[in-house]
Amino acid sequence: MRNRARALAAAVTAAATTALTFAATAPAQAALPTPISASTARSYLASMPATGEHSRTGYSRDLFPHWITISGACNTRETVLKRDGSGVVTDSSCAATSGSWYSPYDGATWSAASDVDIDHLIPLAEAWDSGAWNWSTSKRQQLANDLTRPQLLAVTDNVNQSKGDQDPGTWWPSRTAYKCTYARAWVQVKHYYGLSVDSAEKSALTSVLNGC
Repeated sequence: MRNRARALAAAVTAAATTALTFAATAPAQAALPTPISASTARSYLASMPATGEHSRTGYSRDLFPHWITISGACNTRETVLKRDGSGVVTDSSCAATSGSWYSPYDGATWSAASDVDIDHLIPLAEAWDSGAWNWSTSKRQQLANDLTRPQLLAVTDNVNQSKGDQDPGTWWPSRTAYKCTYARAWVQVKHYYGLSVDSAEKSALTSVLNGC
């Protein structure tokens, strides 16, 4: 009886250890918040008049407080790295020490968090040009850290840097398969925040959404 009890206790301990190990290393859900449908995006876009952009004068990223604390020691960047990665392991300060990240913009996969940027789908400077110049700091902060809408995404760092502050009038992900998702997300975020579109941007978005 004692041997049976010891065996049962050992089995329970082993199962608990396995569960804890799995919880620490199991793939995170790699998903941008699902954008609105293409038909809804087309409807939203049609209702957005094409207007000229505001002057960039006075813009600074510091006016959009970003990478704020989300939970415990984790800021927005670290939260998105965990959300969009697979097998992400973090240290006590919430920094990702290992994992795998697939960049939907270019189809590359990375095993070092340092090779991954968190893209603001609507670049902060582009948001400024489109209406955020007139916002409160708290609203700018909301856009810069929005985890509810499809505004933040882990992508290859140099792809994000090549995008810079461009809108769809001049930049799209190189993966054709992702363009529809990108257009749907772009329109959703701009519509939610009441941001404007310029004529080239609207034309490019319309063209892609019509093919979705």
